[in-house]
Amino acid sequence: MRCPWVTDDQTYRDYHDNEWGEELRGQRELYEKITLEGFQAGLSWLTILKRRESFRLAFDGFDIQKIAAYGPQKIESLMADPGIIRNRLKILAAINNANVILDQQLDLTDLLWSFAPPQSTARIQASDTTSPESDAMSKELKRLGFRFVGSTTLYALMQSTGMVRAHSDSCFKAS
Repeated sequence: MRCPWVTDDQTYRDYHDNEWGEELRGQRELYEKITLEGFQAGLSWLTILKRRESFRLAFDGFDIQKIAAYGPQKIESLMADPGIIRNRLKILAAINNANVILDQQLDLTDLLWSFAPPQSTARIQASDTTSPESDAMSKELKRLGFRFVGSTTLYALMQSTGMVRAHSDSCFKAS
């Protein structure tokens, strides 16, 4: 048994079984996750998963230094790339967020994980879309200058990175 949101799509099953809810740390890894979660806003996560490799190619492996230096020519190249979500505001947010990280010398692992609730209280309900912690994380990231970091987006990030235990009780991955 898997979480109820998992479909029969093998990409989704693999993601659930091998990544979702597993602890994720690391500057590049968390930058990729926050960027993809931002691109997912208004779309299904499966849409993003199926394009993840294209995103990785288009965004130079989510190398923060490279993305921070993107200029108008690269932006237009991304806007023409059918392998990614071609939303100018989301592309500009990815570049902006890379610059915020570099300009403020942020450690994403320390910053994002500082909002994780204690594991003893981190159990969630399937109907939850935000939490006091994701609200606080969103407020702080916006204060720092990040874009596309609403509470719902960051709650999804908290679930996917293991900050909260989100597997349903009937799921084989529940602890």
